[in-house]
Amino acid sequence: MEHLLGLLRVRVKRGVNLAIRDTRSSDPYVILRLGKQKLKTRVVKNNLNPEWNEELTLSITDTNLPVKLVVYDKDTFSLDDKMGDAEFEIKTFVDFVRMQLEGPPEGTIITRVKPSRENCLSEESNIVWTNGKLVQNLFLRLRNVECGEVELQLEWIDIPGLNGQ
Repeated sequence: MEHLLGLLRVRVKRGVNLAIRDTRSSDPYVILRLGKQKLKTRVVKNNLNPEWNEELTLSITDTNLPVKLVVYDKDTFSLDDKMGDAEFEIKTFVDFVRMQLEGPPEGTIITRVKPSRENCLSEESNIVWTNGKLVQNLFLRLRNVECGEVELQLEWIDIPGLNGQ
């Protein structure tokens, strides 16, 4: 791959208070996009608070591109309904990964990312040293929909021979 910096594991944990798109519920799934990459979770039937707990892995070549997320309701006989979208930046997270920190105490908060008009965060997001690596937990408020949030966790995957430079 051209200019591969590393891999980003995105753990799509769960949805919270998602919009109703069928009669009383929805059958949600998530699509992540980064550049030409497109990854999808499984469908969770009849659930407005789905637990996906799925790991999707993106190849990172440009830390300036945002990761786009869209939640859909799976329909059998028509096009799937959109249940909101969000996007998040990875630059701050990858910048701290590149610092190659050596052994801060377990649970150390390396930095905090505040919610703002420029991001979809619904609450402060911390980049934390856990189990010898950096992770970032995100709660994203979905846009273009009446309600709903998605919880994610980011983790960097080092590739031998690449140092994220």
